[in-house]
Amino acid sequence: MVILFQTKPALLAGAAVVGPLEARSVFRSYFDLVADDERFQEKTNEQGQKRLITNTCQFVMDKARIKNLDIDYFLSGDLINQMTPTNFAARELAVSFIGMFSACATSVSSVIIAGLLTELGASKLAIAGASSQHNATERQFRYPVDYGAQKPATAQWTVTGAGYTLVGPHQPEYPYLVAATVGKVTDYQETDPFHMGGAMAPAAYDTIKKHLQQRHQKLSDYDMVMTGDLGKIGLKLVKAMLAEDGIKNDELQLIRDAGAEFYGEDESFQAGASGAGCSATVYYSYVLSQFMTGRFKRVLLVATGALLSPLSYQQGDTIPCTAHAIEIAMN
Repeated sequence: MVILFQTKPALLAGAAVVGPLEARSVFRSYFDLVADDERFQEKTNEQGQKRLITNTCQFVMDKARIKNLDIDYFLSGDLINQMTPTNFAARELAVSFIGMFSACATSVSSVIIAGLLTELGASKLAIAGASSQHNATERQFRYPVDYGAQKPATAQWTVTGAGYTLVGPHQPEYPYLVAATVGKVTDYQETDPFHMGGAMAPAAYDTIKKHLQQRHQKLSDYDMVMTGDLGKIGLKLVKAMLAEDGIKNDELQLIRDAGAEFYGEDESFQAGASGAGCSATVYYSYVLSQFMTGRFKRVLLVATGALLSPLSYQQGDTIPCTAHAIEIAMN
């Protein structure tokens, strides 16, 4: 369904922190910090992800010139069991915390809830976003990095990164939330965890189509429609699905994907980037900066998430997916 934000909650600040390999990203110049250690000087990958989250939130607060006591809510999630990196980061932030899980779509679902809290007058300032850590995620869902397992061409590289934005009451000089579409769960019977683009593409297609229909819009009403981490294969599939609906190629060119672009044309990363930190770092650094420079006036961000777990995969289940969208505009 589509949510219309009557009070136009604003995205008042954004920040992104990434790991050392992400220095190779085409979006590198927009990141606030590129760490030189994947674990951020911590003993474990999961503890490093906690530090990744707290560092990014600190950048957001510094930009907005606020303290943690000024924050009403922290809305965030990650891909690790029980979201322990985020939970432990919330312990350090010491603010009211709502844990969110939409897999890689959490980068957008968290902002939707923050926008609703602002709309209701229940929150003046909320930090929302998501994160992922490459080594921790690979170990949980695929193979530990130390195994050196070979990956197929359909595989994507989990980004070590966190992206967050500060959501608050409307201010005319900042981009704001116009509408959101909460996606449904789709399942096209994909079972391969190395083919996330193929699994998630139908969810992205469904959400984009419904958002445009219910908003009585077309793709050309936007400067850009950016999906989250479909990668190069998933992006082609979404465009092919929309083309079957009669959408012309010139409009399809407006659709971009953070995962497909993240590492450029470097073939070392197979089909591109993935992870909750992929869309979050691009959305809340690069995209927000383009609003502030006047390049963008209206965009649609569509984050996709694969809702599998290690247990569901081991039991031979398929990979259900979802996609959530936020429409952002600037006066």
